[in-house]
Amino acid sequence: MRVAPVGIEYIHQTWPLVEKYIQSAFDEGASGEMLYTMDNVRAYLASGEWQLLVAVDENNLIKGAATIAYTNHPLQRVAFVTAIGGRLIANKILFEQFKLIMKQNGATILQAHGKASIVRLWRRLNFTAHNTLVELKL
Repeated sequence: MRVAPVGIEYIHQTWPLVEKYIQSAFDEGASGEMLYTMDNVRAYLASGEWQLLVAVDENNLIKGAATIAYTNHPLQRVAFVTAIGGRLIANKILFEQFKLIMKQNGATILQAHGKASIVRLWRRLNFTAHNTLVELKL
């Protein structure tokens, strides 16, 4: 398998192939209300605000997908995983490819929110838990 970015010009053709992976990320990772809907994700991808990455096997079949938002800060450029599902970073080789794409887009830090089980999994990939997000709906 390999990780590859999807060009903005192919978002609409690729969406039906990745939608189930993004939906599973919503279903598995969401606690409380989401900040955006599936339609919002597709719109961010189609506008180029977010980036779509896919994991494809040797037959070019998609086995996982992730969406990334890049944010510039005074000292760092953050690649933030907004959704991830399937077998995108199932092993260290794929994860190295994933990180390389972030670096090629200028990112200096990779961040993501995740429930406790995801945090435990990603610690194996050298992620460090820095903060705990708390939320109160107003």
